[in-house]
Amino acid sequence: MTIQIFTTGGTFDKLYYDALSDFQIGDSMVPLLLEEAQVRFSYQVDSLLKKDSLELDDADRALIRERVTACPARQILITHGTDTMTRTATVLAGIPGKVIVLTGAMQPARMRQSDAAFNLGLAIAALQLQPEGVYIAMSGQIFPAATVRKNRAAGCFEAG
Repeated sequence: MTIQIFTTGGTFDKLYYDALSDFQIGDSMVPLLLEEAQVRFSYQVDSLLKKDSLELDDADRALIRERVTACPARQILITHGTDTMTRTATVLAGIPGKVIVLTGAMQPARMRQSDAAFNLGLAIAALQLQPEGVYIAMSGQIFPAATVRKNRAAGCFEAG
């Protein structure tokens, strides 16, 4: 099993600099998290974008779809900002022969109380268990992409 991981930025990889929430997207935390977890499967990590998901546009989503479609791997994991994750998932619908899982974090992976490592592990499990399709792995659940929404007030993803 080889998993292709595409990173796009988002809170998962954010670096905050001050109390006014000035931030930049840093290098991906995915390789470090997988190393710390001592995973024993093959994976490839490629950074496609380093943007907050609110800054993603149609051209960015077209690039993501193009790279996923062209990728020889069957199992594709995408780290993505949570604000527009469902929009990108919609763009990825209908790509045949692949299990595509998007995940992200409500708190940056660099923070001690982040959900990033848990969500990453959940997404990797989903890649191995779900049939072909597009999924979102967040808040301890695996959702078919077309059936989920972000609940900002509760700080989680839920069916809906």
